Amino acid sequence: MGMQALVRLIYPPQCLSCEALVTSDFGLCSRCWRETPFISGLICDCCGAPLPGDDPGHSVQCDDCLVLARPWSRGRAAMLYRDNARRLVMAFKHGDRLDLARPAAGWLRRVAAPLLAPDTLIAPVPLHWLRLIRRRYNQSALLAEQLARLTDLPHCPDLLIRRRNTRSQEGRDREGRFANVEDAIRANPKRLWQMAGRPVLLVDDVMTSGATLGAAAEACLAAGAARVDVVVLARVAKEG
Repeated sequence: MGMQALVRLIYPPQCLSCEALVTSDFGLCSRCWRETPFISGLICDCCGAPLPGDDPGHSVQCDDCLVLARPWSRGRAAMLYRDNARRLVMAFKHGDRLDLARPAAGWLRRVAAPLLAPDTLIAPVPLHWLRLIRRRYNQSALLAEQLARLTDLPHCPDLLIRRRNTRSQEGRDREGRFANVEDAIRANPKRLWQMAGRPVLLVDDVMTSGATLGAAAEACLAAGAARVDVVVLARVAKEG
């Protein structure tokens, strides 16, 4: 028996969510898969939110993206931020489940495929250094790193900098979220040469209003990026 087979015999693959036995590593059991709202079908081309109806054969946008002037070009999301998707994100973000970065990046790669060009630079939405010390890791940076590995594209973990430690976005209305991150993110002066004239793909864990991603995209465009697209693990979207 080979070493790998022996390891699998002693430590069989378990569900990422509930630890039930599964057939392959980094997978979900059938029950957890059904409870995880992966996004499919017609979506908003700008933020990735699911839309009702059939594919009309051209890009469409949700009501929010028709009203708001998004600084990025296109956006995608792997899951809706509810049910088991929310539990996975919270475990990854606050529960030290760093093992989730690898499978989550695979989900990101699936939805981000239309956004990727050969010279795309992948970068995470940054954390302020004080928050990074408390949390010990930036979950968005882990996602970006793994996505870059899967796609064989360049990755710059410190492309952007949080210039001030913003308060949490939770509990704020849309206007409050945008005001909270205004002027909070800038391009790293040492990395300007890496994004000048090339497309950038920003990676984050959750999109709610899009305020943080908007601030990050504006910083990239101001620094000379040719265009900015965004991809998130989960998208808060209106029900119904």
